[in-house]
Parts: sequence; C-alpha cells; structure tokens
Amino acid sequence: MRVDVDAVTVEAAGARLVEEVTLRVDSGQVVGLVGPNGSGKSTLLRCVYRALRPSAGAIRLGGEDLHSLSAREGARRLAALPQEAVTEFDFTVAEVVAMGRLPHQRSVARTTDEDRKACEAALARVGADHLADRGFLTLSGGEKQRVLIARALAQQPQVLVLDEPTNHLDIAQQLEVLALVRGSGLTVLTALHDLNLAALHCDLLHVIDSGRIVASGAPYDVLTPELLAEVFGVRAYRVPHPESGAVQLLFDRLPPTRTAS
Repeated sequence: MRVDVDAVTVEAAGARLVEEVTLRVDSGQVVGLVGPNGSGKSTLLRCVYRALRPSAGAIRLGGEDLHSLSAREGARRLAALPQEAVTEFDFTVAEVVAMGRLPHQRSVARTTDEDRKACEAALARVGADHLADRGFLTLSGGEKQRVLIARALAQQPQVLVLDEPTNHLDIAQQLEVLALVRGSGLTVLTALHDLNLAALHCDLLHVIDSGRIVASGAPYDVLTPELLAEVFGVRAYRVPHPESGAVQLLFDRLPPTRTAS
C-alpha cells in the first residue's frame, strides 16, 4: 500500500516543527527519515500513525485520506512502533501480541482461532515463539522489540511505521530487528538515528533539518560529505560495504573555523 505525505505542516506553541513536508513511500518500499535530534522526524511520524493531526496538508493511505478512515480501519491498514512504546503492566508475551488483533475483533472482543493463528505465526516469524509465556517486563531490549514487531505483524497491516526501532539495542540486536523489518514485505516508513544502518536497510532516504526535507534519494546519492557537514556538523568519509556495496560512513570532527585576527 502506498503512503503519500502531502505538504504536511505541524505548528505548536507558535513554532513550526514540520514545514510543508512532501514524500511518498511506494508499496513494499523501506523509506528512512534521518536528521539531527529535534529536526522533526518523530513529529512527522506521529502524524502518519495518527497520534498527531497536522496543522496543514494531508496524509493518504492507498489514495484515501488518513483522517477519513475510522480508527479501526486505519489500524487494519497501518501499524506503528513509536519510540515511547511502553507496556507498564506485566502482560505475558502472548497477551502483548494478542493486542495487535483488536482492530479485527468485534465490539465484544472474543479471541478466535484466526486470532490465535495470526499471533502464533507472528511470534514464529520474529523467532520469539519460545517467549510466549514469559512476562514482557522480564525480556531484554532486543526481545521486547521483537515482540512489539510481532504485535504489529499480528495486526496484519499493509504499512508499518517505526520511530527509532533500534534505540537501546546492541549492534547484533539492531541488525536483527532491521532484517525482520526488511523481510516483512510491508511498506515501511522509519526514522533511524544510525546513518550506516539507514544506508544498509533503506531503499530511499529523506534528510530532515529544522522541519524541512533538505535532501531525498538513494542512500549513496543523499549521504554526501557536503550534506553531512552542513546538516550534522561532521566530516564524513564514504566507503563501500565489503559485501553489499552499500555506502558506509566514517566520521570525524570538522576542523575548527579560524577567525580573522
């Protein structure tokens, strides 16, 4: 399912957090948002998964305006994994994943055989079926992320929105989680902090700075030393990944600017 973000602007307390952002995610693509902290990535994603309504502009799923859909229908099409996804109560893993089935259940929630099969399949897909009876709060960070992705897959959406899904994970867990996302076959829009992971796993990147998109395209075309110096304030050296050939980056501080005497 295609996602269109059309001239979206978000204002709060007199400040423009996102300004006239337009982008498209084609069906089956993995598209990444990268940019400095506070650049507007999370704010834009909140608009896409309907936690926030934009001040102007529109978001469409499969050509239909997001806000014309009921909450239930929107949740059948799109699943989200926000940065602040927290489960305070010690549900079991099976119970957490079963929450993904709520959009498919009638007003009087009853778990059906179809629901159980969808949850079991989702847990197996992320390699977490052995955790089904564990308390969610007893899991490691990587295990929690796998379970939350399983919940999103159990929701059986066509679009997946992820806000910094690799935060607080070690490198092996980061690679594992992004491989799961990449292999899901869903249309994916994600914000990523690590530029090398973004270059490896995304088809297209949009660089956001001060609420605006300042560059868009394939990772190799976007992640240039000039742009990284301007947007992130670092010196970057580009090298090819030895297996995939994807652009990878080595960083150094920019030399101090000399002031005229």
